[in-house]
Amino acid sequence: MVTGATGGATMIRLAERRVFSPLFKPLYDEGMGLVEETAEYLDGEGRIAARALPRNIAGLYAAESMRLTTRLMQLASWLLLQRAANSGEMTREQVAIEKAKVRLDTASAEESAPGWMDLPEAFRDLVKRSLRLEALVRRMDAEIYGSEQGDSFDPALSRNPVSDQITLLQTAFGEG
Repeated sequence: MVTGATGGATMIRLAERRVFSPLFKPLYDEGMGLVEETAEYLDGEGRIAARALPRNIAGLYAAESMRLTTRLMQLASWLLLQRAANSGEMTREQVAIEKAKVRLDTASAEESAPGWMDLPEAFRDLVKRSLRLEALVRRMDAEIYGSEQGDSFDPALSRNPVSDQITLLQTAFGEG
């Protein structure tokens, strides 16, 4: 805390300062880089590795791939919205409304789940990194917007998740 000019204590919100300043770029680059790296892996090396997996492990791989992809889409949406606010393309209020459609709580199999250690190491690493990034973004989101993700989500607002993602991306890029 810092004492303000009037003598009252003012809370410095580090997450808000990071997101709404040039300090946001490294976080944005990390998130979008992870999205790109994951897409390349799943379309290349991961596809080849998945073919060699036993059937039961291939099922876990497929399910976790879908969770990973969903998690990264949600993170990318959040990052794009914050970038739009940071650059002045959207107000914080507009971002708060749009981000209500973003879920930062995508489940993942536990490392202790049967077959987890049989998944390709590079794939497990991508999952772990995405979970760490999601946890960081979730904490930042709660600090900036003042509520936990689960508290602000209204299922009535998100009837079609794919459509919501397209809308979020169009909003962030100023299209539509």
